[in-house]
Amino acid sequence: MSHERLHGIRYSTRDEARADLFDYIEVFYNRKRMHSTLGYVSPAKFLEAWAHGQTELERAA
Repeated sequence: MSHERLHGIRYSTRDEARADLFDYIEVFYNRKRMHSTLGYVSPAKFLEAWAHGQTELERAA
């Protein structure tokens, strides 16, 4: 996780911190942030393409 996300943020409770970090990971990091190791697509798009390929393989079998 990037330090920019947490820099200067103070959470009142652990639950507040967990909710914010979950939101960052699930909404931004996995759905929008492009990753060079995945061919410059987001993890969500990569998984979607992989699942589509698996469906195509099942249809061909």
